[in-house]
Amino acid sequence: MERLQKIGKIIPKSAKEISHSRLGIGFEKLDRDVFDPNKAYDKVARIGLKKVRIQSGWMKTEKEKGVYDFAWLDRIVDALLSRGLEPWMCLCYGNPLYTDLATRVYGAVGCPPVQTEEEMQAWLRYVEATVKHFADRIELFEIWNEPDCAYSWKHYDGEVRDLMQNAYEYGVFARETAKLIRRVSPKSKICAFASVGVGDLAFINRALATGMGDYIDYASYHCYSPFDADRIRTIRNFRDILGLYNPKIGIIQGESGAQSDSRGSGAMAHFSWNRDKQTKLMLRMLLQDLYAGVEFTSYFSTMDMIEALNGRVGDRASYLDYGYFGVISADFDEDGRATGTYSEKKSYYALSALASLFCGDAKAHIFPVAREYLPSVRVNGRDCEDNTVQDYCFRLDNGDTALVYWNATPILTTTYEGTITYSVYGQDNKNVRLVDLSTGDVYAFLEEMLNDQMDGGIRLRNIPITDTPLMVLFGDNTKIG
Repeated sequence: MERLQKIGKIIPKSAKEISHSRLGIGFEKLDRDVFDPNKAYDKVARIGLKKVRIQSGWMKTEKEKGVYDFAWLDRIVDALLSRGLEPWMCLCYGNPLYTDLATRVYGAVGCPPVQTEEEMQAWLRYVEATVKHFADRIELFEIWNEPDCAYSWKHYDGEVRDLMQNAYEYGVFARETAKLIRRVSPKSKICAFASVGVGDLAFINRALATGMGDYIDYASYHCYSPFDADRIRTIRNFRDILGLYNPKIGIIQGESGAQSDSRGSGAMAHFSWNRDKQTKLMLRMLLQDLYAGVEFTSYFSTMDMIEALNGRVGDRASYLDYGYFGVISADFDEDGRATGTYSEKKSYYALSALASLFCGDAKAHIFPVAREYLPSVRVNGRDCEDNTVQDYCFRLDNGDTALVYWNATPILTTTYEGTITYSVYGQDNKNVRLVDLSTGDVYAFLEEMLNDQMDGGIRLRNIPITDTPLMVLFGDNTKIG
């Protein structure tokens, strides 16, 4: 960027300043009290997105059979709503009142109530009470979390179940839960799967074969991978198999993130993560989700916090495993609770810039773009010729158009900086700017970088390209400060 002139910065928008957004964030695990939401609400609202994923916490809500205390969850929902945010709720996990395994699992994580009819009926009564209580404040309810993973669809201590059996069980479970929600609150929207193995079409197909697809509005997927080259293809395959059963089902990306510390536990652990790499992967995967046409895409997560996927009651060491997925960092007390001063990371500001640019109904757009390979003073005297370059066109809600691009070199082991040349046609060429999405900084191009191609065409000559997404912005409607 040293050749360009910085002319401003994308002006952040708070949640109350936008009507809607296709970007969201995770606010999960409060049923296990892993962080203090009161120190995070305002920070989330200032990001400028809308959708916030929360978890319902059956165990925390029903501590006495048939008695539901929603006070703790009411406080969370109302605090989010008051700041212009839109909570959506994942209905989960187990309850030791009904399921023996849940008495030994920390937070009853992944203990499905499917072994006996008593368990299932207790679950349905809980779901009915929850939906009735929140239907006037929450539109979207999701059924369970990551049922295609052993830690989230447990049966007996140490037992590894056949995945196809789990798929069938989840399909029946989701079908019956969805039917109940539809009866209790016809206006509510229903989401299922929350599948982390979205590329495993066999699991998806087996669950759908139970008939569950007839009762849901959306299917959600989670996608944790440092390799993003096949992300759009994976989403397309997911959409295609859903379409075999019900083409009306929409798609939500409900939970994907990246670590910011190599000490992290959970998804993508034990890799050389840092805050720059977290920011790169976050931007790359959210932009691909938006381009692929998901209803909305949610980043995991707001906070650094314990993972506790296989914690055991009474064994504190078993759940003091820390995940550094948050756009906000914290210290931790002896029980693993996020404490101290909650501080924004680089990824927080990148997400805010992305949210401000992609507020409203920003979506994929088609306009003619072609790469050229010209002499350049930057990398070995020539523009980037790598076949790993990704580029996507968007129309923003304000009418401006954008070309977003990056070189998708392996995030964990490489960095990249070079130049690239594009010929673009049919766009507003009177005001063309470059946005660094990792910072929100806006730059003016040098005069020699913008070559008139006549009749509405423009050559963007030897412009910067890195492994972090950059945006060429066409139009006068995006204001900068």
